[in-house]
Amino acid sequence: MPLNRRKFLKKSAATGAGVAVAGAAAAPSATATETAKGPRPAKRYSLTVMGTTDLHGNVFNWDYFKDAEYTDAKGNAKGLARIATLVEQVREEKGRRNTLLIDAGDTIQGTPLTYYYAKVEPITAKGGPVHPMAQAMNAIGYDAVALGNHEFNYGIETLRAFEEQCDFPLLGANAVDAKTLRPAFPPYFMKTFKVPGLPPVKVAVLGLTNPGIAIWDKAYVQGKLAFPGLEEQAAKWVPKLRSMGADVVVVSAHSGSSGTSSYGDQLPYVENAAADVARQVPGIDAILVGHAHVEIEELLVTNEKTGRSVVLSEPLCYAERLTLFDFELVFRKGRWHVESVKASLRNSNTVEDHPYIGKLLDDEHAKVVAYVNQVVGTATEPLTTVEARYKDAPIIDLITKVQEDVVKAALAGTEHAALPVLAQASPFSRTSEIPAGDVTIRDLSSLYVYDNTLVAKLMTGAQLRAYLEYSAEYFVRTAADAPVDVTGLTNANGRPDYNYDYVSGLTYDIDIAQPAGSRIKNLAYGGAPLDDAQKFVLAVNNYRANGGGAFPHVASAPELWAESTEIRTRIAEWVTAKGVLDPKDFASVDWKLTRNGTPVF
Repeated sequence: MPLNRRKFLKKSAATGAGVAVAGAAAAPSATATETAKGPRPAKRYSLTVMGTTDLHGNVFNWDYFKDAEYTDAKGNAKGLARIATLVEQVREEKGRRNTLLIDAGDTIQGTPLTYYYAKVEPITAKGGPVHPMAQAMNAIGYDAVALGNHEFNYGIETLRAFEEQCDFPLLGANAVDAKTLRPAFPPYFMKTFKVPGLPPVKVAVLGLTNPGIAIWDKAYVQGKLAFPGLEEQAAKWVPKLRSMGADVVVVSAHSGSSGTSSYGDQLPYVENAAADVARQVPGIDAILVGHAHVEIEELLVTNEKTGRSVVLSEPLCYAERLTLFDFELVFRKGRWHVESVKASLRNSNTVEDHPYIGKLLDDEHAKVVAYVNQVVGTATEPLTTVEARYKDAPIIDLITKVQEDVVKAALAGTEHAALPVLAQASPFSRTSEIPAGDVTIRDLSSLYVYDNTLVAKLMTGAQLRAYLEYSAEYFVRTAADAPVDVTGLTNANGRPDYNYDYVSGLTYDIDIAQPAGSRIKNLAYGGAPLDDAQKFVLAVNNYRANGGGAFPHVASAPELWAESTEIRTRIAEWVTAKGVLDPKDFASVDWKLTRNGTPVF
């Protein structure tokens, strides 16, 4: 796969918008200082690098699942239309010629807007549309964007089509051709800033993506792309950038700062390696952190070889924050040196949408709103995920029932057709609700918020027992006589909701009074104790099938079947075919929480 250089979309209206949104430029930073003998050439230069991350298809401050303005308990606002306003403010303050705008990845997946332009009206179609994220980011004037793992969710063809539509490079120094190990995307971006009377300042941006792509999107990348560790690739490229004359080196890393990995030891590379890169690789001035969806205004990490501080910042996600790295450079001994770096955040809730972005993408937004509000069936009663983390909820049974039916149909006529089919699903959202009456695509999409696809794995009873024990670690150990507070019952050791699994087709108790590893009780299939040797087909999402969450046995289990249609789409098809959504067609009580054998609820 050849290295794709920067591409320019010639006919997009967004290209002109780059002038409209980002055209206001103040004078360059002062380049002269006063002395007793009069003015002399300045020895300093001020530069600001702005950054976003994990935009996940958020252009507007809109919740497509609720069909309303986005709001949360903390008063956040989101969307690139807000970022456009913040960026314009910064450029007016600092001078456009003294600023750089970058992103740390996860751009083209995450909302019905991005799903629509990947699957319903795809950008890959001949004469197809320009992706709304490309239009918006071109308009705002991004300089470079690192690849996130979710860039690969729709396959390499969609990613390459998006790349063609962007007026900026997609960077991935550790996204390499699987055969040649050469970069499959531009590793870095270099920009020169003119300083009157002095040599220019050269700023290099090195892009690093997440090694977990090899697991999470294995179906698309296996045999085509490889994703080595961030530390080793930074150690390779940073000296090269310095030798090319870079005065400032910024890393845009789609990798958190915690040093942990959700995939355990399945890969030899750390998932959240940004702080490790800062510690281990000399020559980096600042790192824009992504992937973890947390807010870090400024984190100082000391490089082990130089003793210098590296400044890290993560601007939350969904375009809710904008990071500013303010650099002060001093010119001495014939070259520029970074004297100081300060990171700060600006909040999207302090500004309104930039009107140009609204004009640019109102039509695309309206088209997607209409799409998600299509009625596909009727529900006999309301279904909700409010208690789904700690009670077997019918709304999650809907997911497992759909997955069971799809896999049974797919395996019909094969040697595995007679095996019992079980299914896995997680309580992704705590607020999803399917109301009684009309059911829309929007309602069903809010139930399954990820673009996962379905895989069938062959597993034994013993493996499923271990799988369930691992899943049960999600619960906080609670003594039999202790009061039960549901707000503190789950997410033990930081385990997210999406890494707690129901498994349909089996019945079992989870005894939360017991230590982790000894909680699954009365595990049965068909009313009889589970036979450890019996074989089952587990219908599982591709994230889990490829090792996401580090559940035991599933990643290495034989794969019997897989498809590229999203589970969300399969749910909509199932409901459309039924016409009526009635819990009697899918709900069953398979599991319950107990304490020393006594039900918690």
